[in-house]
Amino acid sequence: LEDGILVRDVSRTRRRYLGSGTFPWDVLAVLPTELLCLLPGVPRVPGVPAARANRCLRVPRLFEAFDRCETRTGWPNVFRMAKLMLYLLLGIHWHGCLYFALSAHLGLGADPWVCPSSARPLRRYLHSFYFSTLVLAMVGDTPAPQREEEFLFLTAGFLLAVLGFATITGSISTVIVNLSSASTALYPDAGPVRRYLRAWGVGGRLAGRVVRWHQHLRAQRKLPAEWDALQQLPRGLRAEVAASVHLEALRRVGLFRSWERGVLRQLVLRLRPQVFGPGEFVCRRGDVGREMYFIREGRLAVVAEDGVTQLAVLGEGLYFGEISLINIKGNTAGNRRTANILSIGYSDLFCLGKEDLAEVLAEFPAARAAMEAKGRELLLRMGRLDTGAEAAALAAEAEAQRRLQGLEVALEGLQTRAARLLAQLEASALRMALRVQRLEGRQQR
Repeated sequence: LEDGILVRDVSRTRRRYLGSGTFPWDVLAVLPTELLCLLPGVPRVPGVPAARANRCLRVPRLFEAFDRCETRTGWPNVFRMAKLMLYLLLGIHWHGCLYFALSAHLGLGADPWVCPSSARPLRRYLHSFYFSTLVLAMVGDTPAPQREEEFLFLTAGFLLAVLGFATITGSISTVIVNLSSASTALYPDAGPVRRYLRAWGVGGRLAGRVVRWHQHLRAQRKLPAEWDALQQLPRGLRAEVAASVHLEALRRVGLFRSWERGVLRQLVLRLRPQVFGPGEFVCRRGDVGREMYFIREGRLAVVAEDGVTQLAVLGEGLYFGEISLINIKGNTAGNRRTANILSIGYSDLFCLGKEDLAEVLAEFPAARAAMEAKGRELLLRMGRLDTGAEAAALAAEAEAQRRLQGLEVALEGLQTRAARLLAQLEASALRMALRVQRLEGRQQR
């Protein structure tokens, strides 16, 4: 996958596969090791199963294929049921092989319990499979064992059935319900959107885009509703969990590289993950800006008004959309978007709202200065910065600052005079109280 899109170039796929770590194991798994049985002195039939043991190296690839099919199929519950039935049939097959091996060791047809001696291999296999099905399904109705080995094998089969087969078949509905509930809690369901489009007679290509977007979320394990799953946690623990997942992605953003871990832990709770599909506009020129974006994964193109010509490509670790949110003096666009941003493939972004951005910039003036410098450079390049208005705004700000300082000096002088007058008033009141006290003393005499 590249930018979340399946690469269909056979040569590129070949080069990537030959350089991967799974290629040597796949080669070992397909080596014709059963040819070793042709060597002199090696048993012919008994040696074949052991010689083919290298095929088990493909088990991780099988599980990988199951996992990918389950995330991409439109009927995940049916696929899980089919996979479970495959496991059950495989377990019965292995048990039947062990039963036939024991029967061959004791002698085929030696007693009613062992596999009967037949010239047809298919007949012997079907009998072994049928016998194992009766044992593992706890049906019974099997011939009575005659020897100690038969008693032990049959007892082990019943215990295995109790611990495995009966448990799996008894809880199959519960497993499917739990899997569906856990998946629905984190991933959005495409069903309501598809039914909505079908109800209004809209479908086809648009419905396909909706389905592919949901499939991408599940296949790449993108969780747009992850904050809802963390709402029950206290804020401190929620910040720790979110930071453990997204902190490395935040550190790849140039703006945050010098920030402390504690600051990023608080910032990560303000970010909202969003995923955009191929050919989808993140923002259009002239729209009112209400949030800015940080690129976590994927690539986005700055396109011209025709929507095709690429002017620049933005990659991982960059950010955009801040020009319409911060107040850059001389910006003729105001709070409107200044560019068209188009997602090339599937792009994973962090979204920061206008109010949250204002709080962050108020706490970190250095980040605000960096954003304003970058925004001023872009506006100059696009010709949307009025230098005259910028100079006038700076002059007005300097004049306002000068007046503010004058008012502060005047206020300090007034405070000093008020303090002096208050001290004089308190002294006068004290002298007056002493005179009244002396007069009262003379009158009492």
